[in-house]
Amino acid sequence: MFASIPSPSSNVIELGPLTLRAYGLMIALGVVAAVWLAQKRWEDRGGNPDDVASIAMWAVPAGLVGARIYHLVTDWRFDEGWLVPFKVWEGGLGIPGGIAAGVFAAMWVIKRKGLSRADVFDAVVPALPLAQAIGRFGNWFNQELFGGPTNLPWGVEIKPELAAEAGHPGVSTFHPTFLYESLWNLGLVVFLIWLDGKRVVRRGSLIAVYVLGYLTARLWLETVRIDPATHILGVRINIWMSGIGITAAVAWLWFKGRVIDTDEDSGPEDSGDAAGGVEEIEVASPGDGAP
Repeated sequence: MFASIPSPSSNVIELGPLTLRAYGLMIALGVVAAVWLAQKRWEDRGGNPDDVASIAMWAVPAGLVGARIYHLVTDWRFDEGWLVPFKVWEGGLGIPGGIAAGVFAAMWVIKRKGLSRADVFDAVVPALPLAQAIGRFGNWFNQELFGGPTNLPWGVEIKPELAAEAGHPGVSTFHPTFLYESLWNLGLVVFLIWLDGKRVVRRGSLIAVYVLGYLTARLWLETVRIDPATHILGVRINIWMSGIGITAAVAWLWFKGRVIDTDEDSGPEDSGDAAGGVEEIEVASPGDGAP
């Protein structure tokens, strides 16, 4: 059993003459792992791994910009100074915005390359929570976005000055929400891969399952976190956004994502080449209404 989880003494990593911000490094490692998994899954479907690299080249920067914009719109305090929006190494990336921007960028690349959106998305989606699971450790290095005080043996140690800023002077251990989310996301990776193999949902609908799975955890985590946040009617804005996203994902899966007949996903819709070499008719496409 753990006595507690110590936090890193610094949020930078020294590699000889190089000084790396741990937050950015964790995001980069998450992206590398996600691209590797997505390439492997796309290749298993008969696709070219370079397709995934091309998509990532546009979707990753778009996702980072979207995540930053979402954070600024929902949480930025204007009295913090005009340079704050550019200090991404200090944290402040809203995952819902990153997902939305990354998906739109990916759709644009997929269309230009003439690929099947449904097949590409089903291959790539399990890689998204993998990137998040690794990237969340950046919050650990920054000692941010932790939960309320706890005496549980896996509580994370937080610097006294940061605990005082959070309104809990004299408290040393808090809920490690970064770890809760990371472990949940790793489980979500496994579940999505299993679900895809079982063909429980229609092609192209796996992204709705991901949105539902991730936002369900986020809904709970927002009630545990104690960092400052924008409130609407006394409720954290990310709880509202999670509720909206969950509702949209459930509606999509109910009306368009279910496989009612076991033969429903076979036939002309699947006759196209997996790599998008020939034109196909898509049964369901995340770009046509998925959250």
